[in-house]
Amino acid sequence: MTGIRLTAPAPGWAIDADVVVVGSGVAGLTTALRCAAAGLDTVVVTKARLDDGSTRWAQGGIAAALGEGDTPEQHLDDTLVAGAGLCDKAAVRVLVTEGPDAVRRLITTGATFDTTDSGDIALTREGGHHRRRIAHAGGDATGAEISRALVEAVRSAALHTIENALVLDLLTDAEGRTAGVSLHVMGEGQHDGVGAVRAPSVVLATGGMGQVFSATTNPSVSTGDGVALALRAGAEVSDLEFVQFHPTVLFLGADSEGQQPLVSEAVRGEGAHLVDAAGTRFMLGQHELAELAPRDIVAKAITRQMHEHGTEHMYLDARHFGARMWEQRFPTILAACRAHGIDPVTEPVPVAPAAHYASGGIRTDLRGRTTVPGLYACGEVACTGVHGANRLASNSLLEGLVFAERIAADIAETRPPRTEPAEAAGEGSDEPVALLAPEARTAIQRTMTRGAGVLRSAASLATAAEELEALHRSAAADADAADPKDAVPGVDAWEVTNLLLVSRVLVAAAREREETRGCHWREDRPDRDDEHWRRHLVVRIAPDRTPVVDRTETAAFPPVRPAD
Repeated sequence: MTGIRLTAPAPGWAIDADVVVVGSGVAGLTTALRCAAAGLDTVVVTKARLDDGSTRWAQGGIAAALGEGDTPEQHLDDTLVAGAGLCDKAAVRVLVTEGPDAVRRLITTGATFDTTDSGDIALTREGGHHRRRIAHAGGDATGAEISRALVEAVRSAALHTIENALVLDLLTDAEGRTAGVSLHVMGEGQHDGVGAVRAPSVVLATGGMGQVFSATTNPSVSTGDGVALALRAGAEVSDLEFVQFHPTVLFLGADSEGQQPLVSEAVRGEGAHLVDAAGTRFMLGQHELAELAPRDIVAKAITRQMHEHGTEHMYLDARHFGARMWEQRFPTILAACRAHGIDPVTEPVPVAPAAHYASGGIRTDLRGRTTVPGLYACGEVACTGVHGANRLASNSLLEGLVFAERIAADIAETRPPRTEPAEAAGEGSDEPVALLAPEARTAIQRTMTRGAGVLRSAASLATAAEELEALHRSAAADADAADPKDAVPGVDAWEVTNLLLVSRVLVAAAREREETRGCHWREDRPDRDDEHWRRHLVVRIAPDRTPVVDRTETAAFPPVRPAD
């Protein structure tokens, strides 16, 4: 344990449970439903409303070997290729073999997928897939449908939910085992202000950290809170340098910041072409799958074209779809484009890469267990080993679904006893973190975009590290000053402090990996180096709050427990 906690008031209220699930996307709600079904007293904590996480924004669909002629083995092969040599094959095998039945159970929970005229699940293709295996709903509203079904199931089951709550820190007992979380509830309700949910099992399903960059497809709540909490609690994270930049995000201008509209890979799966301003397709000859190459390859190709042409975007041309197909298959994307003055029925859509998905995260085993006893992680916040150096399209929802069920099964089997927290997180904790002022958020995002975005180099990463450390030192120095001007504890200050921590760790890992692999692109180290770098980087935070980066000896992850 690090003894590091956020500066926050002591909890003013507490409730007890067997399990607390933090997050309400596909991973969190599936875990909660399965735990509750096993008779465990389960509490769901979510940062906004139940349906406000990243799952709702997923357009393309969920990948599984459901179609005639498709097999889990073929799905495994495509996943391993996309992961560029760093996937954990055992984890991928779990994903692809348990995935089809997990999707069918999702359907019994209430999710409705698009079907063919014969009543079978309609399947499409996306980048990196050699078969049509992407199930979708509402054309391009798959995440919204899955979220709807799971939220309805949670409400029907009358699970205890705490909405508008930012999780702060992990609580542990005298033995260092998980004993719950501290959290801050925003607004009036049954609970308000800083409190605690005391539980021997904590499941982090907090989603991504795309908000460390200026432009991202992630919602505003994706500020890396789960990864930051885990690091402060002493957990290990891995593969954090592998940030997937989605190749086709609607370009709204070079200065646009915050959440950007996604143009799903499924548009290319249905036959859209990537072209330059002259209308020339530039993916032909670059990869056997052309526009459907894995995302890192497409994002790099677009970025190269932008540099060669001196432009800030390329184009996605799907005019040949016609109005009817756009309206029926991609109504969400069509509406988003038209809302910004672009009609994809009659003109190519300007697109550019933007931060989309964290392939790494809190390191877990195949049961979702982290290196801290009693703490689990699932979904985008976790690093199960499934994604390797680059996530295969539409494997994210499936990963959340499959590993959520595994976590619930493990908790139901072990049923650890409730214990008392050794101390409440608060102002009296050993090492409270000096909070950053909320206005530092923009500085962090611009530093990360410049130095650790799609294109990276030793020089850009060194500059980013220096700027981030300056922010870290400034906050610490101010906290120690005779007349400190500390940021007032609150949601904005806690979020930006989390953003700084995950940014520092990401940059530390990216500086260490001196090669180009998957979605980690070092322009000064353009080649993949399997001899030296077909390894994972495992990072933890030392008690002095510096990132400690270790390289594994092989491509395999070490066990999360010494006895494993």
